[in-house]
Amino acid sequence: MEKRGPNSGLPAEPIVYVIDDDKDLRDSLLDLFMVTNRRASAYSSGPEFMSMADTTVPGCVLVDLRMPGATGLDVQSQLISLGSKMPVIFLTAHADVPTSVKAMKAGATDFLVKPFVTQELLDAVDHALLVDSERRKTETECNLIRMLADTLTPREQEVMFAVASGLMNKQVAFQLGISEMTVKLHRMSVMRKMQSRSFADLVRKVEKLQRN
Repeated sequence: MEKRGPNSGLPAEPIVYVIDDDKDLRDSLLDLFMVTNRRASAYSSGPEFMSMADTTVPGCVLVDLRMPGATGLDVQSQLISLGSKMPVIFLTAHADVPTSVKAMKAGATDFLVKPFVTQELLDAVDHALLVDSERRKTETECNLIRMLADTLTPREQEVMFAVASGLMNKQVAFQLGISEMTVKLHRMSVMRKMQSRSFADLVRKVEKLQRN
């Protein structure tokens, strides 16, 4: 079996964190994820999960809404306070509209009522893992773009944002008080440093910079 993890050169295998005070349900869910080839780990309470789990790895949280001590909403709130964007799926036998709305507004990807349909649960987990994967890809790309932008000189950054906004070289030159030839030279340098083979790609990268 290939080793996965931060030092293996391979992406970490996503994990489904199960949090429920019902041991029989925890065991059942672990068995379900094992036979469907999904990596999972279970915890009996929110505090146990928060103290033991690595919330920085790829994955999602499957948590019971009502538990002694910390509730599922408490777990979600604690994850948010730690800066974790791991998707959260709620399981509950006592669903109510205000609670589900609060959970979804805070970023929950699903809210399933017990007893749940197995395939619906697996679909919800797969959706949450996909959301997490896409978010991580976007963050990785944005971090790379920021690193490339940091290699630009202040003048090159001015030229980049100006041309990406749709201004022609002569307009950029007038706006910055430099020659059109200087703008062209800076533009060539920007394209090289931003690793953009086309102007459309540069514009896309600038848009990502401005959104994040």
